[in-house]
Amino acid sequence: MSGDPLSRLSRYHPVVIEGAGGRDDRDPAAVAERLGERLQVHWQSRPDPRTPLLITQGDPREARGIAAITPRVAERLSLDRGLVCLDEAIAPYHARDADRQGVITEFRYSQLEACLEAASAGAITRLEAAVDEAIATKNARRRAQGQPPLKAYFRDFALLQEVTKAACRQVCGAITVAHTDSTVHEFSVTSFYTVGLSLGWIDPGDMLMTY
Repeated sequence: MSGDPLSRLSRYHPVVIEGAGGRDDRDPAAVAERLGERLQVHWQSRPDPRTPLLITQGDPREARGIAAITPRVAERLSLDRGLVCLDEAIAPYHARDADRQGVITEFRYSQLEACLEAASAGAITRLEAAVDEAIATKNARRRAQGQPPLKAYFRDFALLQEVTKAACRQVCGAITVAHTDSTVHEFSVTSFYTVGLSLGWIDPGDMLMTY
């Protein structure tokens, strides 16, 4: 993808798939097959003439879970992929270890953060406050259950997840967000999808929720 990557992204319909990592012990090929079918049905009801582009967020290739499912969805639907990674100053390993198979364009978190801030001053401050509030609520529930607080990296990856989706929707005017499972664990990074919904950055109609 030549030229300015962000401006050229608008030629595509971005697709973000969210789900559990290695704790998902289902056959990733079977999950990808079913998810591919459901994406096609979803797009028939919400048509967009642009080519879908599957956006991933730095996962290294794994045998199970979301990192195994997304490349299989891309293969099944013959989709190119875009990649968003945390900046090296935040997580030096993230871009280094990312799966780049089929990737035609790549961004850093700070690029998409700047895109959102340019569109709406204070957007990132509002997102950070909402994520921090969600973390505090989740940690309170964890304390009540005798569990330790969420690891510090949850904040970085929750911000990455929501900024990726919001910026893609801002640039392209549309997005499809799909979950690999109908049950989202309350203490997972995926569970922070409710933050983007509450801020109005993602519309419920953009989401394919039930596997």
